[in-house]
Amino acid sequence: MTDYTDTELMVSRAATELENGDTTLVGVGVPNLACNLAKRTHAPDLEMVYESGTIDSNPSKLPLSIGDPVLATNARSIVPMVQGFGYYLQSGRIDVGFLGGAQIDRHGNINSTVIGEYDDPTVRLPGSGGACEIASNTHRTIVITPHSERRFPEEVDFVTSPGYVGGRQNRKDLGLRGGPEAVITDMAVMRFDDEGEMYVESLHPGVEREAVQDATGWDLQFASDLETTDPPTDREVALIRNELDPDGIYTG
Repeated sequence: MTDYTDTELMVSRAATELENGDTTLVGVGVPNLACNLAKRTHAPDLEMVYESGTIDSNPSKLPLSIGDPVLATNARSIVPMVQGFGYYLQSGRIDVGFLGGAQIDRHGNINSTVIGEYDDPTVRLPGSGGACEIASNTHRTIVITPHSERRFPEEVDFVTSPGYVGGRQNRKDLGLRGGPEAVITDMAVMRFDDEGEMYVESLHPGVEREAVQDATGWDLQFASDLETTDPPTDREVALIRNELDPDGIYTG
């Protein structure tokens, strides 16, 4: 087995969340690597949509931003951003969205707005962008983030992008589609139970339960059949290093 980095493991696990034929709203960085890895392995018919308005993109190299011209080459169509959000995302045509954030809590709510009180924050963050729309309208949301107690409080300081709010019924009552499906960190893969609370499905190789609990701000539940996360295959590592991110911009 080839040596791999934490980021390469996260990319590999995120790629497995995608199914052939899915339509996914893609961001740059690790989500972009995961989607392109899936398309080159088990999901050749994956349709990638970028916030800039490129539909069914097939980038020949790593895009450096959602406005990179490489996304337009071989795309099925290019539409104004307002159509991308209105006709595709808000109408429920996007299966999977990828998100990150400064904080994520036990119900999958994400904060990318402020740390501390809204009117007098310790840190003011960039805000939603399209994240709230993605969290509210895709059928499945995948969160990719480093794992630390600072990032995983019991309750976020501000709900920028709704998860299960206070539980699955709360999300349903708000009329929101889908919900968070998985949270992939550099320590574990986590999912959500029937009540909409996060639990650990698998630990990455060499990671102990205590380390994950210590990096989480609430009493974290672990699956009764807790697994060890499958590491990336030699082929996946080779694709990431040689084709998707040869300069190690996101995985170095």
